[in-house]
Amino acid sequence: MLSNNSKILLRIITTVYNSGIRKYVTPPKRFYRKTGVVTSNGKYEITLDQRKLKTPNGSPFYVESEPLAIAIATEWDAQKEVVDRSSMHLTALSSTVIDNPNNLQKTDIINYLVNYLNTDTVLFHSGEEESLKKLQTSEWDPVVNWFNERYQVQLTATDGLEIPSFPPGTAMNISRYLTSYNEAALHGFMFAVDTIKSIILTCACVDRFITPEKAVLLARLEEEYQQGYWGRVEWAHDVQQLDSQARLAAAVLMIHLNSSNVFIKHKNI
Repeated sequence: MLSNNSKILLRIITTVYNSGIRKYVTPPKRFYRKTGVVTSNGKYEITLDQRKLKTPNGSPFYVESEPLAIAIATEWDAQKEVVDRSSMHLTALSSTVIDNPNNLQKTDIINYLVNYLNTDTVLFHSGEEESLKKLQTSEWDPVVNWFNERYQVQLTATDGLEIPSFPPGTAMNISRYLTSYNEAALHGFMFAVDTIKSIILTCACVDRFITPEKAVLLARLEEEYQQGYWGRVEWAHDVQQLDSQARLAAAVLMIHLNSSNVFIKHKNI
């Protein structure tokens, strides 16, 4: 028979286990038949049947880019029996721009992105495994060299734990480039950087130097190298890789569809 202490411990474990199970919320069933886009005063709203979409905070949901509105409506239309909000990255990004839960200003986002260079994935090479370092040099250095030429900076990689040092003017050059984007696009930059841990790879994607698929592989280079040595759990690693690709692709799309060249301007007659 179990002692009193064992019974108490068993009840605690059971309670925690059951509580963990209840945390998984079942996605809501699809409650609309069709999606649409309506426009008014230069803003585009998403409709689910006759109801207009709202943000998580209850604010009216709108974007200022018609192509982006169509892409968001497509996200909602692509839902099947249930509505999986975790797969609708453009909807989530646009809601974040409107609700701005962290009260971020444009300068806050730019500073965050520029400061990310101190921990950028592709600037930290292996200092222990020579074969891994050789792989990193061959795969990462071309992107870093492109970034240096594109943004007139001089970034160099390190094979130690110390933070890389950059010449004066580096932050200013990159900040000047980022300032040309509006806040919605900058949220896309931030989402991309958080996904692949690299402002360098993000900019390479935005400028179409590499594809999102390639960027994710470069960001996962050390992980892929270790998996090649120790073995790969295909279903788990494939899901992670595809999820990162989807997030990064949505972020890049968010940036492009919030850039000035996609806004439709109507001339007054």
